[in-house]
Amino acid sequence: MKQENQLLRQIREGGELSRGQKMKLIAQLSVPSILAQITTTVMFFIDAAMVGTLGARGSAAIGLVESTTWLFSSLTSAAAMGFSVQVAHCIGANDMDRARQVFRHGIAATVAFAFLLFVVAAIIARPLPHWLGGGADIADDASLYFLVFSATLPVWQLGSLSSSMLKCAGDMRTPSLLSIVSCLLDVVFNFLLIFPTRTISILGTQLTMPGAGLGVLGAALGTAFALALTSMLLFWQAAFRSPMLKIFGNKKDALPHQLGTRLATIRQAASIAAPMGAQHVMMGGAQVVSTMIVAPLGTVAIAAHSLAITAESLCYMPGYGIGEAATTLTGQTLGAGKKPMARSFARLSIGMGMLVMALMGIVMFCLAPQMMGFLTPVEEIRQLGVSVLRIEAFAEPFFAAAIVSYAVCVGAGDTLVPATMTLASMWMVRLTLAALLAPRWGLPGVWTAMAVELTFRGIILLCRIASGRWMRKKIV
Repeated sequence: MKQENQLLRQIREGGELSRGQKMKLIAQLSVPSILAQITTTVMFFIDAAMVGTLGARGSAAIGLVESTTWLFSSLTSAAAMGFSVQVAHCIGANDMDRARQVFRHGIAATVAFAFLLFVVAAIIARPLPHWLGGGADIADDASLYFLVFSATLPVWQLGSLSSSMLKCAGDMRTPSLLSIVSCLLDVVFNFLLIFPTRTISILGTQLTMPGAGLGVLGAALGTAFALALTSMLLFWQAAFRSPMLKIFGNKKDALPHQLGTRLATIRQAASIAAPMGAQHVMMGGAQVVSTMIVAPLGTVAIAAHSLAITAESLCYMPGYGIGEAATTLTGQTLGAGKKPMARSFARLSIGMGMLVMALMGIVMFCLAPQMMGFLTPVEEIRQLGVSVLRIEAFAEPFFAAAIVSYAVCVGAGDTLVPATMTLASMWMVRLTLAALLAPRWGLPGVWTAMAVELTFRGIILLCRIASGRWMRKKIV
C-alpha cells in the first residue's frame, strides 16, 4: 500500500513516471481487486453449488431473477460512481477538502436513491417471475429471493459508495479484503440457512450440524446478512479512517455546505451517473429479454444458462479488477492535468486486461467440465453448460477490451458515448442474433450471439479510446 501511494503522490505533485513504474502501479492497484474478484467468484461457485444440491428448481428460481437483481445493484453502483469519479479528480488535483465534501453529499443523495429503488423492487417482486416467463413451479421462490435482495439495497448502496470512494482514493486493498470477508460470511450463512439440521462426518466423527432448512430463502438471507455487515465496515473505513476521505472528526467538514456547492456536486454526479444508469437499465432490460429468450427452452436451459454465467465470471472478474485500477489512475491523472499520462495508463491497462483474460479464456475452455461439475450434479445441465462456456471462451480478450476501455472512460467522466455504444451493441447485435439462433440451436445459439456481440463491443470501445475524445470532459 505504501509503495503505490508514493507513486500516486508523485503524480499528484507533478512528477513523471517511467513505463516500468506505470506498469507496476497498474499491477499494484489491480492485484488486490483481481484476487477479491476471483475469491468472490469462487464463493459464488460454492453458493450456487449449495443451491444446486436442491435440484434444478432451486437453481432456476435464482437464475430467473438474476438479471433483474443485477440491474438494481448496478444502478447503485452507477450512483456511487457519479460521486467517486469527482473524488478521484479532486484527489488528483490535491484538493482533499473538496473530496471530503463530495463524499458527504454522495452519502445523502445515493442512500435516498437506494430507498427509492427498494420501493420499486418491492412493488414488482410478486409479478416479476411471471413477467420473465418463469413457470409456476419456481415463481414463488424466485419472487421471495428478489424481495429479500431488494431489502438490502440501501445498505448495499452505502457499501458500494464507500468501496468506490476508497478505490478512487487509491486504497484497493481494504475494499478487496472486505469483499473476501463478505463472500466467506455468505458461505457460512448459507451453510446454516439453506440446509436443514443434519449429521455430518468429520474425520470419522459424527457431528450434528444445525440448519434452518430454508432453501432458496436461506440463500437470499445469507447474502443479505453478509452484505449488511461488510457494507457497514466499508463505511466505517471510508468515513472514519481514510486520511483522504474521513468526514467525521473534522470540525470544518462537519459544517454545513452552501446549497449552490451541493447542487453543483449533485448535477456533476448526475451528468456522470445518468448515462451509466440509463445504460444499466437498458442492459438490464436486455438481460431480461435474453432471459425471456432462454426461458422457453425449459428449466434445464435456464439453470445451465445461470450456472454458466456464474462459471464464466471467473474469467471476466480479472478484467473488472484491472478496470477498477484504470478508473482510479485515469481520474487522478486527469485531475492532475496530465492527459498524456492518462492516455498511457489507458493503453497499458487495456493491454494487460486483454492478455489476462485471454489466458483465462484458455483455462475456461479446458476446465469447463470441472467448473460445471462443481456447480451442479445434474448431468444434463452440466453438459449444456460446458458447451456454451467453450463458445464464450473465444470472446474473452475482446470482452476485456470492452471492460477496461469503458472503465477508462468512466474515470474521465466520459459516460454518454460509451454507454450508447454498449447499448447499441447489446440490443442490435446480441439480442437480434440470439432471437434468430435460439429456435434452431437452443442455448448454444444464445451464447454464440453473446460471443459475437462481446467481440464487436470490444472493437468499438477500443476505437473510442484511440480517438482521444474520452478526455474532453471537465470534472473539477
